[in-house]
Amino acid sequence: MPDYVIIDQIDRALLTALQADAGLSQRALAERAGLSQNACWRRLRRLQDSGLIRGSQLRLDRTLLGLDLTVFMMIRTRHHAQAWSDRFRQHVEAIPEVTEFHRIGGDWDYLIRIVTRSMSGYDDVYQRLIGSFDLEKVTGYFSIETIFEGRPLALHPGVLGDKARRSGRGAR
Repeated sequence: MPDYVIIDQIDRALLTALQADAGLSQRALAERAGLSQNACWRRLRRLQDSGLIRGSQLRLDRTLLGLDLTVFMMIRTRHHAQAWSDRFRQHVEAIPEVTEFHRIGGDWDYLIRIVTRSMSGYDDVYQRLIGSFDLEKVTGYFSIETIFEGRPLALHPGVLGDKARRSGRGAR
């Protein structure tokens, strides 16, 4: 049976506010949740200690940095042994243009999100992948337009049921 972190309405308010702006001051956060700063700090500490909050990140505007190409790469392999999979994971994690990496079910084995400057940047990532590993099939889907990304998790009770699953697996 998995462990769960029980959260209430105040925790949801804190987490929702932090997902929208992780740079909020503790004072502003406490005001949004209707708490004193000390009570806000204690709740945040409990949520961090539980593993529910995994740090905070700054989101950059890719296009202003000239990173205009997003490619979703699908990979199928004939190799499913743990040792091969571990080596492949380490290899992919070492490629900085890879911003997401998923093992998936269905006709494909892996989904990789690549963000780079150009088609030649994508080709460089592609060559690093196929040059090091025996992959059965690789295809790329090129994003024409990003409608939205980085959407916060929905934390209302109807979706969450007042429980947040805690496990050692998943996104980090």
